[in-house]
Amino acid sequence: MIDTKDREIIEALQSGLPLVPEPFAQVAETLGLNEAALMYRLADMKSRGVIRRIAAAPNHFKLGMTSNGMTVWDVEDDRVAELGAQIGALPFVTHCYERPRALPDWPYNLFAMVHGSDRQEVEEKRAEISVILGDAYRANDILYSTRILKKTGLRLKKKG
Repeated sequence: MIDTKDREIIEALQSGLPLVPEPFAQVAETLGLNEAALMYRLADMKSRGVIRRIAAAPNHFKLGMTSNGMTVWDVEDDRVAELGAQIGALPFVTHCYERPRALPDWPYNLFAMVHGSDRQEVEEKRAEISVILGDAYRANDILYSTRILKKTGLRLKKKG
């Protein structure tokens, strides 16, 4: 459950933070709060599971990263969590997660998104991942992005 002020906070943040030196202070001011109160309420909503995180969602194409590939790996089940944590910590991996296989057509259980300025750069980064995974993986592939999907966070309908 959220109260009226929580709803106002979510509505104020759902389109993104303002591009100013102190974005949370500016949002707090528009809501009639001080920055500490806003941060407390955000932490409280996070601890209750109302929100998961506040994070940047960059447009990789506008940043010059025009080749984007989801690398997929068939990794030993008993090592996927350990190795996934290592892969997810790489500076060129934006997200990494485990998913169930869909045998016999889809043997992959570890996914890692890699961005680069061209496909050669992405392939070099995939090679770095393969070195870390070593003999713990049996197969891999890469699925290149062909278009940008609109990324949005939580959206609330306006009351009324």
